[in-house]
Amino acid sequence: MEKSISRQISEFAVNLNYKDLPAEVINEVKRYLYDSIGCAFGGYHTKDVNILRDIYKKMRGTKEATIIGFGDKLPAVNVSLVNSLMIRALDFNDIYWKEDPSHPSDLIPAALAVGELVDASMKDVITAIVLAYEFEQRLCEFAVPGIRERKWHHATLTQFVSPIVAGKLLGLTVDQMVNAIGISGSHNHTIGCPTAGKLTMMKNTVDPMAVQSGVFAALMAKQGYTGTEKVFEGKEGFMDCFFGWDAKEEKLNPVNMQGRDSLGEWKWDLEKLVGNLGKDFKILECGMKAFPTEALTHTHISATLKVVTKNNIQYDQINSVTVTTIARACDILFDPHKYRPESRETADHSLPYCIASALVDHKITTQSFSEEKMKDPRIWEVIDKIKGEASTEFEKMFPAKQPSKVVIKTKDGKEFSEYLEYPKGDPREPMTEEDLDNKFNSLSDSLMTKTKQKSIKQMIFNCEKKKAKDFMEKLIV
Repeated sequence: MEKSISRQISEFAVNLNYKDLPAEVINEVKRYLYDSIGCAFGGYHTKDVNILRDIYKKMRGTKEATIIGFGDKLPAVNVSLVNSLMIRALDFNDIYWKEDPSHPSDLIPAALAVGELVDASMKDVITAIVLAYEFEQRLCEFAVPGIRERKWHHATLTQFVSPIVAGKLLGLTVDQMVNAIGISGSHNHTIGCPTAGKLTMMKNTVDPMAVQSGVFAALMAKQGYTGTEKVFEGKEGFMDCFFGWDAKEEKLNPVNMQGRDSLGEWKWDLEKLVGNLGKDFKILECGMKAFPTEALTHTHISATLKVVTKNNIQYDQINSVTVTTIARACDILFDPHKYRPESRETADHSLPYCIASALVDHKITTQSFSEEKMKDPRIWEVIDKIKGEASTEFEKMFPAKQPSKVVIKTKDGKEFSEYLEYPKGDPREPMTEEDLDNKFNSLSDSLMTKTKQKSIKQMIFNCEKKKAKDFMEKLIV
């Protein structure tokens, strides 16, 4: 390899300018800013966000960046974690799922916090956000099969991207950017257990932690700290440790390994990671969430809601529900813990719970996972009637399609079914401006007036005229 992978990435990142961005890409950044800030307002009252905020308020420190909504001024490294968790807390922010899943908007706070720190323009912040989406999404296609299939969490991918986002705004040179990637990529690999079995607050926190670590790594590199250049392809680097790569010869060496569900060939797609950089921009391929739940639940929820609303089926009429899905969804979303979730974090990753809530209320909102709703006896009356069925045919269609078949049998012997291939929010059926408004307003109604909501929206969609500091000031409630 003539240049290391991290150097190829760094050269592109350092040389990308706002003027290089097509108008549609800039507009898409604004749409994701609007969606993500709405999600952050939704996370304002969550227990996990407030625990971290309290810890950092007690620690205090230099007033470098602003916590969304609250207005606290704290060190940029710490603010990047709190703001990222605010966006992530309700599991309602964006989703990209190819070989691996991820939520690129988790990285937006790295751009905002460092943007404030260096008094950057929002044009520079927008450019950094484009890089966040570009490399987070490319990494989702890099490992074949994805690292999630290999039982690791996608925060393992984020560790390589967050120093790029922060480093861009810090004005790192190519060498410094290479070091930043090498620093962060050496110590943030995340095992898959935060999203397996009984879930805790760590489910939403591991990726924000990888964001925070990347900001710190970029600051280290700015001061001359060095990191491993061949953190991807070198001896005992990322690719060597995850198999399918010959580090000595630096070439592909596919191996047959047992994954989550089956024996398969493990390898890497270098073209997906560093090929044709700048030709197109990956942010245009990302999706948004219409429901505050794990991404694999969305098509199934959409199909369920379509069945029950179209046929006016009430929960107490139901005899059985069969959800046909891909094998990994059965493994992740139908394991025994998911039938008796004890926390919001487990409930929004439980397909039985999500389907039961949709059957009872004919809708899914953030309130579907409140403590009160989780005690609703109607949900527990119907949840054990829901079964998952894995389909090898559906598995072959994924991730190009996210197929779901829902069959509901009623007590009077009738059968109703619905088949869908992708949910609302997918790039093939994108969220409209009205959808985004409804989502933002529902998440922020408890914090601000309608006038304030409209003002924030207008500010976001004209943000290229502002400095990062001014932008963040407008987000204080």
